[in-house]
Amino acid sequence: MADSANQGNRKQRGAVTAILVVGGLVIVALVGVIVALVMNLKRGETETYSDIPQQRAVVINEENVEEVLEEIASEPAVTPGYYEVSMNTTWNFPDGVSPARDAYVENVPGNTNDVYFDITLRGTDTVIYESPVIPRGGYLDDVTLTENLSAGEYDCVMTYHLVDEQQRTLSTLNMAMTIVIEN
Repeated sequence: MADSANQGNRKQRGAVTAILVVGGLVIVALVGVIVALVMNLKRGETETYSDIPQQRAVVINEENVEEVLEEIASEPAVTPGYYEVSMNTTWNFPDGVSPARDAYVENVPGNTNDVYFDITLRGTDTVIYESPVIPRGGYLDDVTLTENLSAGEYDCVMTYHLVDEQQRTLSTLNMAMTIVIEN
């Protein structure tokens, strides 16, 4: 009988040891996951738009034009390969063959590359506009579609091509936009 009692105690101790080992492994795994998450969050911390103080426009006149130009020249440029978009995303056309009343795309001076863009009807390969190259600091506001669209609202995709000096595409950026043909 003593042997069966000892055997029962050994089984009980083995079960307790197994539970402690498994529990220890679970705790180590949880600590590892928590450390990894904290490290990942710290790596991903960035400034949000609301954290950046907003600046007001500066009136430029003969007295301060040199100072403003120096300030613009000293501002950091956009990181190469990145593109700051300045455009409106809904363009209204009186009909399918006339220029838009409100189309506007600017390649802001802080960008690092010239750009051109193509507009396609969303979900198709139908190109309805191909822009000329817009140099840094330039803008385009006189847009007439190359396809005569009938009256309606069209979901489109504008694909920007950031280009080098030889107009080779370095990268692209897709933006959703809407074309409205009134008549």
